Amino acid sequence: MTLDDLFVTIQSRKTADPASSWTAQLLAKGPEKCAEKFGEEAVEAIIEAVKDDKAGLTSEAADVLYHLLVMLASRDVALSDVLDELSRRQAKSGLAEKAAR
Repeated sequence: MTLDDLFVTIQSRKTADPASSWTAQLLAKGPEKCAEKFGEEAVEAIIEAVKDDKAGLTSEAADVLYHLLVMLASRDVALSDVLDELSRRQAKSGLAEKAAR
């Protein structure tokens, strides 16, 4: 599965019956709840990284990526826009990009 595939699935759940899937339930609760869940999963990934638990970090990283995409979908931000931004940043050094902020 690619991130694009996952994002398409998440997008399709925006209009689904919340009783039909976890993604539809989460999206029905609104962008604030989606952001909260993303934050929770990010913290869990940090904990696994600090513990040096590769299996745990792998699992939590999958949760982080999924919840990031749900959060983006909840605010109508296209994954392609995020990828375009990463491409734009790749054109210059990370140090120069950071200094320009």
